[in-house]
Amino acid sequence: MDRIVRAWVDGWVVSRGAAPPVVRAWGYTIDVGQEGHVTRHVIGETNDRVEAAAVRKVADAVTAPGVWLKVFAEPSAVRPLLGEGWWTDPEPGYLMSAPLAAAEDTGPDGPLPPGYRLRAWSRAGVTRVLVTASDGSWAARGQIATTGATAVVDQVETSPGHRRRGLGRTVMRTLARVAAEEGAETAVLAGTPEGRALYASLGWRVEAPLLSARYTGADHPWGRETAAPCRAGSGSGGPRHPAGEGLGR
Repeated sequence: MDRIVRAWVDGWVVSRGAAPPVVRAWGYTIDVGQEGHVTRHVIGETNDRVEAAAVRKVADAVTAPGVWLKVFAEPSAVRPLLGEGWWTDPEPGYLMSAPLAAAEDTGPDGPLPPGYRLRAWSRAGVTRVLVTASDGSWAARGQIATTGATAVVDQVETSPGHRRRGLGRTVMRTLARVAAEEGAETAVLAGTPEGRALYASLGWRVEAPLLSARYTGADHPWGRETAAPCRAGSGSGGPRHPAGEGLGR
């Protein structure tokens, strides 16, 4: 199976406090334990190596709402493989990676804009970075989980009222430095189109597209559509640069 996918899975479970991944012939199963995100299945290959039969097998075996499926292939090719009851995210995702040397070395950091404060702390293998505004309100955040030679960036976002001030870039570069200091050589994330431009400017490259799907049940209206009124806690609207985007990624 693809090593970048395995790295993402290993780091994601640490970042989210999920159960250790169970290796399957087609990929991985992860128990998450939330009402809207009970379990997720991740196909272990990417791009043209993803087998349609494997996707169909996994999707057809799901009968309970709240199960997610992640497939690192072109969404337009994956959607027809899913049966009734599957909601698919209309926004594509991207599996991206970067050598940490490149992610760090993208020019000197400038100071935060006046009034902002950055704090970072680590616990249980996860480092979190928080940027607050002058009144103490949340402005930007992100986290990273290092698992040996790789690290997974997760839940990077900027508050709508604090965009276009370089806060996301500062969060990303801080996380990259932390992971490099912990011995990681490569960083991995799953992001959205809004975040892709930021990550590319920091030395990241796209490894594969990503389709996110959630089983809602054949009788649920979301199961007959590819759009929904709520992104299931994904938190990825606008240029918040979500990497791992709440429940959705």
